This record gives sequence, structure tokens and C-alpha cells, in this order.
Amino acid sequence: MKNFRRILSLLLVMALMVGFVLPIHATTGATNTESINEKLGPTVVIYGETLSEEQKDQVREMLGVTNPEAVEEYEVLGEDVATYINGNPDANLYSSAKITRQEEGNGLTINIVSPDNITEVSEEMYANALLTAGVENATVDVASPVKVSGHSALTGIYKAYDVQGEELDKERMELANEELDVATSLADNEGLSQEKVSQLLTEIKQMIAEQNPATREDVEQIVSEQLQNLEITLSEADRQMLIDLFDKMRNLNIDFGQVANQLEDIANQVVNKAEELGLDQNFWEKVANFFADIFTAIGNFLGGLFK
Repeated sequence: MKNFRRILSLLLVMALMVGFVLPIHATTGATNTESINEKLGPTVVIYGETLSEEQKDQVREMLGVTNPEAVEEYEVLGEDVATYINGNPDANLYSSAKITRQEEGNGLTINIVSPDNITEVSEEMYANALLTAGVENATVDVASPVKVSGHSALTGIYKAYDVQGEELDKERMELANEELDVATSLADNEGLSQEKVSQLLTEIKQMIAEQNPATREDVEQIVSEQLQNLEITLSEADRQMLIDLFDKMRNLNIDFGQVANQLEDIANQVVNKAEELGLDQNFWEKVANFFADIFTAIGNFLGGLFK
């Protein structure tokens, strides 16, 4: 345990020194929207179109929207689901989101303000998917007045960027939605916790960022190694589903290095939840060793540049 504390302290110091890392956070309570940022534009609030007027008022309260004139309000429609992610236009849409743009370098802050009603998607799952879609430097609050899976909030977030004139890549948006589907399917099919699923997806992305796989076989090797490292056994169908997802990610023009920088914060969030999940010291040691290996690889690479 003493060695682990030393490793963890070293990692924290290194994280503070690496100024270009864009953080991903989870907060408690909705963000303040009273002040309008004249440089970045107003906060955007997207309501699911299935909400009644009474439910919209509930969501406004959940999201801390005390002055509707200080934000831009829109509805996410069934046609938006079809447009942004090729989804079902007849779906019921309750999940709502508030998106506040932040200055470059602030990273993503994800906050589910009604956690009892977002039943299948965790903050880390949203963060992972949004990074895949290309969303950075924003505070995102998610809420629903009724129990829902939480999937439609992604479409609302995409629409918020669209109405503000920033067009996200459609292929990346669709892949991010697929990633969220894979994450929730693994939790349902394999009995894995949301935290365990987030840890798995995060570590696979970390390895893709580090190794830059050139072929599907390389992706399959990374997936197999991370499943083994985390002692996760999947059905062959779910294993292939993972491989398919990350092979598609490999084929997209994503800045994997940038993703790797930000994914470190998602992994740290999972670590912070370990105690409440009852995870033992072996889990902490594995996490410490995982990041120690990453920093060693980075150090070796940088050292090689100056030989």
C-alpha cells in the first residue's frame, strides 16, 4: 500500500505539471446560468419533445434555469434523432440537457442532476461518448423528470452545438451513440456495473491512443488484453461488438492523442468511485500500475527523441 501511495502521488504531481491535459469532471448541482458569456455565447437548454409543460418546468428547476431570458431554449425532436444519429424518429424523448460553452482548456464537466431518473447512462459514459463525438470545453447538465435510459440527451447536446453554428461530424456523432448503446448493452447483458464498463471503454481508448493500431487484428488484440487485465469475461457476441466499435473508431479521423489526454480524468473518476463499490486494494494497484505503464511509455518515447 505504501508503494501504491507513492505511485499515486507521483501521478498526481505529473498530472499537475502537464498543463495541456483537458479535464473531465463531475459536479454536484446544476451550473449557474445567470451570467451570459458574450464571447462564447449563451447557455443552451434542450428539452425532450415528449415533456409536458409541467414537466418542462420541473426540468428548468432541476437544471437551475431561473431566468429563461438568459438562456436559449429548444426542443429535441424525433426528426433530430433521425438527423443526428440515424435513430428512430418516433422515439419518446424525455432526457434534457443544458450546455454551457467553456474557454479552451477547461475540458468537459458532466453532471447528471437527476441521477435516480437517468437509469442506464453514467457521467463517465456521457463523457466518453461526447469525446468520441468531438465535444470539448463545455459544462453539460443532464436531467429528466421521469425514469429514462438517458440516451436521447446525446441528441440534444448535438443539436445545441448545431444551433450555435458548430457542426459536429455526423459519423462521429453516430459512432458516439453506438458507443453509448454498447456501454449500456454490456451493463445489461453481462451484469457489469456502469463503472466497470466505463473503465473498460476508457482503458481500451487509452491503449488505442498509445498504440495507434493499424489493423482490425491490432484492435482485437487491444480489446482482448484489456478484458484480461480487468478480468472481464464476455460472450463472443459482446466481444465482437466491442471490437466492431473500436475498429470503427480507428477508421475515423479522431485525434487519439488528444482523447488520451482527456480520458485520464474519466479513469480517475472511476477510481474515486471504487470505495463506494467495495473494490479492494488489488483494483487500486492495477489502476496505479496501468497509469505507471503509460507514463513510462511516454517517458521512453520522449527519451528516444533526444538520443
